[in-house]
Amino acid sequence: MFSGIVEETGKVVKIEKEGSNINISLWCNFVNELKIDQSMSHNGVCLTVVEVTDEYYTVTAVQETLDKSNLGLLKVNDEVNLERSMKPDSLLDGHIVQGHVDQTAICTKVEELDGSWYFTFEYDKSKGNITVEKGSVSVNGVSLTVVNSKDNTFQVAIIPFTYDVTNFHNFNKGTVVNLEFDIIGKYIQKIVNQYLEQLKIN
Repeated sequence: MFSGIVEETGKVVKIEKEGSNINISLWCNFVNELKIDQSMSHNGVCLTVVEVTDEYYTVTAVQETLDKSNLGLLKVNDEVNLERSMKPDSLLDGHIVQGHVDQTAICTKVEELDGSWYFTFEYDKSKGNITVEKGSVSVNGVSLTVVNSKDNTFQVAIIPFTYDVTNFHNFNKGTVVNLEFDIIGKYIQKIVNQYLEQLKIN
């Protein structure tokens, strides 16, 4: 379980294909604190640490993860948003993020304002996911508040601190990002859909 508050960005140092999986090795400032079997969020995707050295650690992404996320697009030297899992006694500063990416989205617009940025994202609404105005969404593992929610687009406002410490500063028009929609909203939507299907049957 995560909060969507990114600790720092790590740098990809090596990518190796193994069957249909890929092994991703990254460097970060806290690599010497990591342990094998530890869960970590990578651009919002929960992955397990499988190797730790003095210079990097390695995680494995399976085909299911590659199909639903942007991890398959990573290249050496790319920045990745990192967050270690929450401790039971920690404050929930963001929102409940499971690390289970629902789908990807494309950045369609970046607007720089006086001291902040607006990013617009478009996603495939046929997958059944939705955003709501002032609701929560995780973009590349960053807990954010939705503004200008539409059928298949939404915006987020980014303050300078978030822009600097996450990989948002690398986003341009066309950048592919990972989305995890609010877990409460997903449950409500499923219940409503089941109710509507039942009405059709009756």
